[in-house]
Amino acid sequence: MNLVYEELFKRLIKARKEGNFEKQIREILKDSNIKKEDLGKVVSSLCGVLVEYKEEEAFIKDVEKAIKNYNSIDKIVHKVKDCSMGCADKGEKTLCQRACPFNAIIKEEDKIYINDELCTDCGKCVEACKDGGYLDRIEFVPLVDLLKSDTKVVAAVAPAIAGQFGEDVSLEKLRSAFKKMGFSDMVEVAFFADMLTLKEAFEFHQHVKTDKDIMITSCCCPMWVGMLKRVYKDLVKDVSPSISPMIAAGRVLKELNPQCKVVFIGPCVAKKAEANNKDVKGAIDFVLTFEEIKNIFQVMEIDPKQMEPDYTSQYASREGRLYARTGGVSTSVSEAVDALFKEEKGKVKAIQAHGVKECKEVLEKAIKGELKANFVEGMGCIGGCVGGPKALIPKEQGRDMVNKVAEDSNVRICLDNQCMNEILNKIGINGAEDFKDKDKIKIFEREF
Repeated sequence: MNLVYEELFKRLIKARKEGNFEKQIREILKDSNIKKEDLGKVVSSLCGVLVEYKEEEAFIKDVEKAIKNYNSIDKIVHKVKDCSMGCADKGEKTLCQRACPFNAIIKEEDKIYINDELCTDCGKCVEACKDGGYLDRIEFVPLVDLLKSDTKVVAAVAPAIAGQFGEDVSLEKLRSAFKKMGFSDMVEVAFFADMLTLKEAFEFHQHVKTDKDIMITSCCCPMWVGMLKRVYKDLVKDVSPSISPMIAAGRVLKELNPQCKVVFIGPCVAKKAEANNKDVKGAIDFVLTFEEIKNIFQVMEIDPKQMEPDYTSQYASREGRLYARTGGVSTSVSEAVDALFKEEKGKVKAIQAHGVKECKEVLEKAIKGELKANFVEGMGCIGGCVGGPKALIPKEQGRDMVNKVAEDSNVRICLDNQCMNEILNKIGINGAEDFKDKDKIKIFEREF
């Protein structure tokens, strides 16, 4: 996050916590170096709402009203100020245009704007712009009041969280930190990845029959899904209709407790947009990034390193935890196929692509029938989720930490996950064979 915006975000959180929120907005709006309209866009986005600035007092009241009546907004990334286009290269493309995988940033005469129909809210422009011209909505301010209430609010953390807050910050210490913040509990999304591993193993068995057949996982990455939906539509027939582990977490938790709220925490801006996709909306109530959580911890004076561990029984397997890095999904599904279908051992021939360039190259080969693989995994960020734009540590370090936490797991493969089987029983899935039943696994599917 731009340092100026980061400071403003911290001020807004502190003010909301201490009860002088409106006063703080007035102070922010006094900044004479930035146009009031632009400041209004920034404040609005930092508060997770969409309010246009016209007049100060009306703006403050409208922001407060929008927070109290919070409704998630489909559009995540906004242009919050005009730019000089001084970063344009010889081909006259600006940094944000070069970063956009979908050519959604349009230049007309002396103006740059986002074409909402092309934009997937991946957040690449937010990271690319050095002048803070773009900002993704941050959903914490509307969450503050909820965390103070009696509502059960669960933090669902991405597998990539391993090591993000320090090598010595265990998942158990993080659970304590989130509880101190006001969450009822913290769960690993890796646990729900285990369920999807089983699902995709059965799909592979059913879909890949000949040497020409391929299966494309849609499991984790919204940017990968966006490419398939918008650019490579001819491949949709080979795409698994599985939801992501994030959506699975929300759906299963709400099946068990319909009154609970679920907050996903990960390294990805695009997950904010995914949570609002029409075919999965309602599973996840808020999405926060590691970077945002780091700032929130600082304001609330929570140091995860100093927390006493809050232990629970280990319920996520090594396979589910590996989803955080490139190759994790392939490894997990391949192992599940080998275990479930003995006669097909070694049948999964996987190929992985990470980063936009590689993803496009692999999908082009798939269209031409040039792949020497039958299972295709794609991640929009280099390294996978550990390389996400809102990760706190280098992707190589993130990968190593994920591998370490995964290898330290008590449960090795999803098929041996007794806790998973118990939860699946509660939602009407009474064994691996039930993953063949389309009605029983609807909870894990989307309209792709």
